[in-house]
Order: sequence, then C-alpha cells, then structure tokens
Amino acid sequence: MYQNSLNYAQQCDVEDDLSSFRNQFLFPTDSQGNPLIYLCGNSLGLQPSRTSEYIQRELEDWAKYGVEGHLDAEHPWLPYHEFLTQNMASLVGAKPSEVVMMNSLTTNLHLMMVSFYQPTATKYKIIVESDAFPSDKYAVESQLKFHGFDPKDGLILWTPPEGEELCRFSDLEAIMEEQGDTVALLMIGTTNYYSGQHFPMKKITELGHRHGCMVGFDLAHGVGNIEPNLHEVNADFAVWCSYKYLNSGPGSLGGCFVHERHAKNDRLKRFTGWWGHNKETRFNMRHEFDALPGAEGWQLSNPAILSMAAIRASLDVFAAAGFDNLRRKSEKLTGFMEFLIDDMKDDRINIITPRNPEERGCQLSIQVKSADKSLHTRLTKAGVISDWREPDVIRVAPAPLYNSFEDVFEFIERLKKLLNE
Repeated sequence: MYQNSLNYAQQCDVEDDLSSFRNQFLFPTDSQGNPLIYLCGNSLGLQPSRTSEYIQRELEDWAKYGVEGHLDAEHPWLPYHEFLTQNMASLVGAKPSEVVMMNSLTTNLHLMMVSFYQPTATKYKIIVESDAFPSDKYAVESQLKFHGFDPKDGLILWTPPEGEELCRFSDLEAIMEEQGDTVALLMIGTTNYYSGQHFPMKKITELGHRHGCMVGFDLAHGVGNIEPNLHEVNADFAVWCSYKYLNSGPGSLGGCFVHERHAKNDRLKRFTGWWGHNKETRFNMRHEFDALPGAEGWQLSNPAILSMAAIRASLDVFAAAGFDNLRRKSEKLTGFMEFLIDDMKDDRINIITPRNPEERGCQLSIQVKSADKSLHTRLTKAGVISDWREPDVIRVAPAPLYNSFEDVFEFIERLKKLLNE
C-alpha cells in the first residue's frame, strides 16, 4: 500500500483533498526562514492564519464600543460562547445543549466532580488509567481528600499487564467485578497522552453504568483527534482543553460536555456562578439562582472573549475541512509513518501506540531503546519539533489539518540519520 520514497509522499500530498488547509496555518521557521517539521500538535497546535484577524476584530470593537460591545460588537460578547457551540458539538459528537466552552480543563474537571462524584461511606472509589495525565490524577486525589477519603485506598489505577504499555479492557472489567460495588466514578482519559492509546469509550461507559457508577472522560488528547461521539457513548460528562489539536493558543479556554439526561436535574450538586443563571433574569441581580438547562448551567463567569475568538477561528477551519475527512487523512498519515518506521528494521525502535487505527488518534509514541533526551535535542536541531517523554519515548503527532505526507517522510529520514551517527 505505502512506498518508502519522497516521490510517493509528494504524490500523496498532490492527491490529498485537504492539502490546501496547510496554507491556513503559521509554521515556526529556522534561522534561515525555512519551515520546521512540526509534529507537536498533541502539545500545542499551530496558529491558524485567521486567528489574528478574529482577535483583532474584537480589539477594534472594544476600542469602538467599550462596554456596549457586549451587545453592539460584530459578534456581541454577551452570547459569544454560543458562536462556538455548534461546531464544537459536531466535533465531539454531542447536541449543542450538551456543550459549553468555559474555564480551563482542570477547573472544569473539578466542577464536574462536584456534581458527578457523590461518594457514600461504601461507594466512594475513583478509577483512572495508571498513566493518566498528572493533572487528572492530582484532581481526583484532591477530591478524595476533600470528601475525607485516603487516596491510597480510594484511587484505583487501571494498569497494563506487567511488561506491557497498553491497558486492556478485560483488566478493567476484572477490577469492576471485584470492586464495582465500591466504585463511584470512572474518570478516564479518552486518548492516553503517553502511549497514544484510544480507549473504548462506549464499552467503558456501559461497564461503569452497569455497576451504578458515573462515567466521565478527559478529552484533552482526543478532541479534534478522534471521534468521541459523546452523546451516543452516553458518558455522564467530559472535559477538554482547546490548545492542542484545536489550535486555540497557549492556555486557551477548555470545554465541557454534560449529557442531556442531566440537563434539568436539580438534585445534582454544583458550584454556581452568575453566568450559569437564567439568561432572562441574569442582569436583574436580585433573583435566587435559576440554573440554565444543559451544559450552560455549569458556567461561572462571563466568557473570555479574546480566547474564544481564537477558538472560533480554529473551529471554523475544522468545519470547512469536515472531521470525517480529517479522520481518514489522519489514519493514512499515521499508517504511512508506521510503515516507514517498520521499514527501518531497527531493533532499537518500538511503536508503543496500538497498531489498530481505531485504537489511536494521530499520535505515535516511538520508544527508542537505550536513548536519552539528547536524541530528542539533536532531532530538534535537525528541524523537527516533537515531544520527549521520559524515559525513552518520542511522541509525534502528524495533525491532518496542517501536516503533510512529506513531513512524515522527512521526519523519518532525519531520525534515521541521527540513529546512524
């Protein structure tokens, strides 16, 4: 299927219907002004060229209108988050009422656990994957402590078999069979930041619900990368950031999903703020809190407009490309990279990410035996922007919106050269 040649890679780019989207992003360059090979969208996505225009529009409206921009700006600030909802809902497979952009990822995770982690004296444990992103682990540990439980007892780690890198669903089933009566929440990262493994979300949700547990997902490495289909999966909640595959800029706002079955559940505890209050009476300032139905009801404060402008810019690019098209290209890009790595026939190299495209997004985690971070440093000097994770893994993520088949080919050529030095 694939061929190991520059001509083949270039021909794939010629035949790629999405190739023009590459020109809508700004690439870092070397000292001579040559674009770097950027394979780090799993850490920080590239800036869409339209982002500065979208932000500048809001700056100009702020200068022109002052406070009146809340109603009179070209995109009024009062309902600004609503301009993001449809495109965001489409990307995560949700109804618009189930999605809202707000806060940061970990803030949203805590807000969700206030509502969906309701422990009792006997059903209080939380399950996370063993190599979850540290912030998730810290958050769930702090929730356990807040409720008076010892994390050493209350936190259950879903671990891969000894000597392996990937978690097995059968092991999670075994945990639930043994301890399900004591588990209150499954809080799983949809796509593991280290291995790139994409977990079976629907099966996890069904398993958790079968044992009377709430189920939530961290989509930080999944949104804009895989198709989570959150409504169909039937998850209780999900949270994500927007600065990785969603290309919204460093530290930009996160997002939140709450399934519609919880939309009007006034028995759910929650931390509240005035932006989650009924829009009709929000500015009256004298009413008791009246939660908006759906995910909007978990909002705390008025939106950060400049951040949302950057998010809107990127979501508009996604909408134009079509995520089904992006997913198909993503599978081809990672498949090509996988083929080239296998063709190296180098016993030092091991791809720890699942081989099945349905069990991964666009990230491949490449283990280089006996290597240290100096290899990654030399790779960076060779013009490749990737990501190093201890002890011996290079994470690379050819993002289908802006990466090319030639990017993939050139990365492997430079890696081979460094390994042979």
